[in-house]
Amino acid sequence: MQFKKYTKQRNGSIQGLRSFKDTLPKNIKKVINKKGHIYSETLNNWKYIVGDNLFKICYPKSFKNSNKFGVSTLLIMVKRGHEVDLEYSKKIIMDKMNSFFGHTVVEKLKFTSFDDEKKIMSKNNNQYENVTNNKFQIKINNVKNEKIKKALLEFTKVFKEK
Repeated sequence: MQFKKYTKQRNGSIQGLRSFKDTLPKNIKKVINKKGHIYSETLNNWKYIVGDNLFKICYPKSFKNSNKFGVSTLLIMVKRGHEVDLEYSKKIIMDKMNSFFGHTVVEKLKFTSFDDEKKIMSKNNNQYENVTNNKFQIKINNVKNEKIKKALLEFTKVFKEK
């Protein structure tokens, strides 16, 4: 492979395919390094961090990094009625997250409760879902590539389940 020094990349690039990280602008890399990395790693390893019992009743919603006005905070959504269980294990969750990342990442946990999705569903919501599905179904049927069409249909099935 030959190295090119006359490209607009910050580092010397290698001819051929570049990694996705090298193609991003500097500003976006900073945002991903500050917030996106911690939040995405937390989402990927949430079951390990909280355990099986708490994994079924809560999930991380957002992460706010520390600045001069406040501390780093992880916002967690909890099913209504299970707030006390999560409150008792607050210290354990913070310790596990900080040990997982190797340094102090989270200093504060905030909880927001939500109702179970099965109770919220009503007839009006189902009617609107069917209308949007038909709209997207027509667009999916117009796709010529069979592999992409199958992938989109599978994606809509998964999306409906959630």
